[in-house]
Amino acid sequence: MRPSLHARINGAGPTGALTALALAQAGWRVSLHDPLSPEALQGRERAYAFTQSSRTLLERLGLWSELRPHLVPFHLLKLQDGATERRVTFDPTDLEHAGAVGWIGSHRPLMALLLRRLGQHPAVGLALGMEAPVASGEPDLLVAADGPDSPTRRALGIGQWSHRYAQACLTVQVEMGGGADDEAWELLRPEGPFAVLPLGERRFQLVWSAPTARCRQLEALSGPAFLDRLAGALPDVLQPEALLAQPRSFPVALQLARRLHRGRTVLVGESAHRCHPVGGQGLNLCWRDVAVLHQLAERAAQGRLHPRRLAAAYGRRRWPDLLLTLLATDLLVRLFSNRQPWLLPLRSLGFQVLARFGWSRALALRVMTEGPCRQRRALPAWGDGDQQLPPAPALSGHGALPTPSARPE
Repeated sequence: MRPSLHARINGAGPTGALTALALAQAGWRVSLHDPLSPEALQGRERAYAFTQSSRTLLERLGLWSELRPHLVPFHLLKLQDGATERRVTFDPTDLEHAGAVGWIGSHRPLMALLLRRLGQHPAVGLALGMEAPVASGEPDLLVAADGPDSPTRRALGIGQWSHRYAQACLTVQVEMGGGADDEAWELLRPEGPFAVLPLGERRFQLVWSAPTARCRQLEALSGPAFLDRLAGALPDVLQPEALLAQPRSFPVALQLARRLHRGRTVLVGESAHRCHPVGGQGLNLCWRDVAVLHQLAERAAQGRLHPRRLAAAYGRRRWPDLLLTLLATDLLVRLFSNRQPWLLPLRSLGFQVLARFGWSRALALRVMTEGPCRQRRALPAWGDGDQQLPPAPALSGHGALPTPSARPE
């Protein structure tokens, strides 16, 4: 092992914090920086859908057993086309060796667990609640996990491709009758996808995509008026009874950085990409970045991959999954967020195939839960030009890394 390897991570949200823990467990010294305090980092009111790819990573890092009591599993996923009224149901038999289709968890217990583990790890230094990173020497790796408006990415001069959807996304938690606590819904409605995610005890997280103006109108409604509109958007079996939080809407965009690394800096999570929330891909796609970085960091710590080559290897390995996932989510939105008559037969045929053939459901669910490029296979021992290497000398001069406040040259 090479305990002298040092990584600095900018951004301590769920992806940045998990990256810090992954690198520390891979044998690196890690410093984690964020201008928000630990209390502020835990203060968000939102829920996440965790898929099999995220469970695999959490198990590898020894976090799953402690987080599992805070998660609500769903064993049925009901996919419905609002225009054709076709419906197909996925269950754990469509996934190999899976006890559930997925899990829903809240932000607070997730961040509390990550921050507690980081505080206990001897190889991790936390600099939270500070406006600028504390100088700690030039790192072997700089990780940008500081969000979609990443100061680190901008300081490096890395541009991005972006597309702003005509839709916005409204999130809210409600109490509902009629829905089972172990079933989730993905409603492909003409105005946009609508996810219904169980939180247990008759509570549900709703992720409602609709035209931006409509989302703003819904956000401004009184509680009873909002529940009336909500009842009209849901299947008849689901009956909203009470608001548990104020509805909040935010714009939806597709974003992809033009490159995933520069020098010894890598972009992970939303600093590199964002996609439409359809299919619950957001956090899981971010954590597949972490899974690849963890594997490469282990090889670097073992002397099987030169630290200078880690960032480039990460970029090469992440492009296929990112491109295919962003393409798939964008295609779903374009295909189903309309009532185009010439598309309806194609959509109906697709649902008929899913309903009739188990292999098609297994394939679709595997892509949704593990990504288009399955990451289960261990990375090859020799590749990307790696070789058995002595400890790398310190880099200097043109290899210096900018801080988030630096400006591109």
